[in-house]
Amino acid sequence: MKIRVLSVIIGFLVLVSCSDQTTNIPADEQNGSIKLYLVDSPSQLDSVIICVTRVEVHKSGSDSTSGWFIINDSTGYFDLLLLTNGASAVLGDTSLTPGKYTQIRLIIGEGSYVIDQGVKHDLEIPSGSQTGLKLTHQFTIESGKLYELILDFNVDKSIIITGNGKYKLKPTIRVMPMVISGSISGQVLPLDAQPTIWTVYGTDTITTYTDLQGFFKLIALYQGSYDVNIIPADTMMYRDTVLTNVQVVANQETDIGTVMLQPK
Repeated sequence: MKIRVLSVIIGFLVLVSCSDQTTNIPADEQNGSIKLYLVDSPSQLDSVIICVTRVEVHKSGSDSTSGWFIINDSTGYFDLLLLTNGASAVLGDTSLTPGKYTQIRLIIGEGSYVIDQGVKHDLEIPSGSQTGLKLTHQFTIESGKLYELILDFNVDKSIIITGNGKYKLKPTIRVMPMVISGSISGQVLPLDAQPTIWTVYGTDTITTYTDLQGFFKLIALYQGSYDVNIIPADTMMYRDTVLTNVQVVANQETDIGTVMLQPK
């Protein structure tokens, strides 16, 4: 039995033209700073390569065509399916003027593609390759302080395969401030169980798989108590296991140790 990722967007995602005005961040020793991490949940696809050409944030009080500050304008290619089990890529890391911000925007460039069962397919971006992806997430930058955010792509819900075999991007992204984020890690044996591990917080389901050594990591979890579900790939050979009341603390990793699945 396979459990697919059922991540829920935190914040509202819309597609917009990227013709709005942007501003380079002024150098000021009183600035704060921001760091954005990109992660993903597992998928049945082989690879999903996303080309990000620019990352921006929008300052509160500005109209929709001004007040955009560039966080990173260096083109990067990210294989989302390598960013699982605690792995991440830095989307942007820079200083930022203090104040309230309301949105994050990713500009997706040409060259994004998917590999499915060994076959490469161009990934179509709605409204063309110059479309921006806006994430509504309100945050405050304070002078001399670092604000870190996790952007969690959901590949299974973001890649749409049309009836004529085209692959289209319809992004679903979960946004989580790192300061309130914790994680659950561990190892599941035997290795041939190849389980799916998932947990639920409210309406969000967060999922991962074990790696080749049986290790896993569920990241971007709010502080609280979780039930960790371990579902083997072959449910006829091994029993499902549920670990209840696993505690997550903000900015900490909860290691549940080694879990041995019982044969049927």
